[in-house]
Formats: sequence, structure tokens, C-alpha cells
Amino acid sequence: MSGYGRECADIVRAARKGSYKIGMILGSGLGALAEEVEDAVRIPYAHLTEFPVSTVTSHSSELVAGMLAGVPVVILSGRAHYYESGNPTVMRTPVETLKELGCEVLLATNAAGSLREEVAPGSPMLISDHINWSGKNPLIGEEDEKRFLDLSAAYDPELQAVMKKVAAETGDPVADGIYMWFSGPSFETPAEIRLAKKLGADAVGMSTVPEVIIARFLGLRVAALSIITNYGAGLQTHALSHDETKTMALMGMERMKQLVRAFVKEIGQ
Repeated sequence: MSGYGRECADIVRAARKGSYKIGMILGSGLGALAEEVEDAVRIPYAHLTEFPVSTVTSHSSELVAGMLAGVPVVILSGRAHYYESGNPTVMRTPVETLKELGCEVLLATNAAGSLREEVAPGSPMLISDHINWSGKNPLIGEEDEKRFLDLSAAYDPELQAVMKKVAAETGDPVADGIYMWFSGPSFETPAEIRLAKKLGADAVGMSTVPEVIIARFLGLRVAALSIITNYGAGLQTHALSHDETKTMALMGMERMKQLVRAFVKEIGQ
């Protein structure tokens, strides 16, 4: 631990008493979920030591602690990305803070581009595994032997099963697939998308993987969801844009909110 996680957790505890089991990271266009938290305290990242304030317009950069579906949660509404600073450890202190607050589970969300025709824009995809195409790793520089981290079950199988179960119960089954992390901020080329498909990826994006590695290093169990906002380059006729990402994330928000609330309720019992 850096020590900043404990300091930030103390700030949260001073603002709202209680313990938490589930932490969340909300990606592009998904911040509306944080507005549904009840009995909430909201702390801007700028008030928390070593919390990075995102430069991306669709990220609100605030910590929200309270109740969602009757379960105590801590939500990181917005993330900083590797492409904003070139630092793969940029979300370490926020994830450490979740750990210090007692969270056992991290649910990460993001906006992603689909490589599968049947997983269309506006739909959620459960991440079953990832490919770290960037070559960057937030554990570089760690001196502890724990840096040799086993990622064979980075995305917890039991949590994946719960997500599929609650999705089926809501009548809106969720696809699962492999997420491939590109560094960004430029979108992938058609050639890179063809390569990603050959390597087994089902979706591509610019986040989440560093946070998952940090969370597993800290002992958190992880589940992750992508909201599909577009098809990869060369798989759709119009140009890719961040405006499309934000628009389609909002369109898929209702499906995502229903799924996340059911998941939180199930594992928070």
C-alpha cells in the first residue's frame, strides 16, 4: 500500500460511517449510475490525495459512497486513463482506497468497441478475460515478490456466474467475451482490429486492464462489464468518435443499470 489509500479512506469514513463490500469504477458515459446511490456522500477526486482528476469530459471524477439496491457501495465515478499521462499506475490510490474501506469485490465498467456482429452497440458484454496489448503493467517497479501475479482467473468465475444468472433473471441475457486493451487515445486501425480478432479478442478499449491487475494484486475479486458503443474500425461504415462513445453509452445505460443493481443486490446479501 502507498499509504495514500489509508489517508483517503479516513476522509471517506469521516464523511460517512459504515463499511463496504463492493467497489465500482464507472467508465465513459456511465456516471449516471452514481446518481442512483442513496444516503450518499460525494467527494471530488481533487479533495483526495493522489486521486487523479480525469481530463475526459464524460468522467465526473468523484467518489460516491452510499447505498445501491440496499447494499453499501463505493463508486469511483470516472477514471484516469493511461493515455492521459502515460502512467499505468494512475488508478492505484483509488483502488487502494476501495480496499482500505473494506471492499472485497471490484466491479469495473467501460465503453468498448465490439468485434462481433451479434454484440451490437448499446449492449453490455461481460468480460471473461483480457489481452494486454499495450505492453504496460502497473506492477512494473514493484519490489515485492507478489509482483509475479497469477492472472489465470483475473475475472472471478463465481462473480461471472452471478452476473449471468441475474442477467437471465431480468430477461436480458448478457454476452461474454475477451477484452483487449489498447493504450489509446487514438482509435485502433482496421488492421489492428483484424489482428485483435485473430488473437481472440471480442472487444477493444482503452482502460480497465491496469485497474484489474492492481485490484488482483491487492486481493480484490473482480468482475467487469463493457457497454458496447460501436464496432471496431473497418467493421462499420462511419468514422469512430468519442462523441459516439458517449452517446451510445447513454443509450445502453438503462440495461447496464438494471444489470448492475441486480448483481449488487445478489452478492451483497
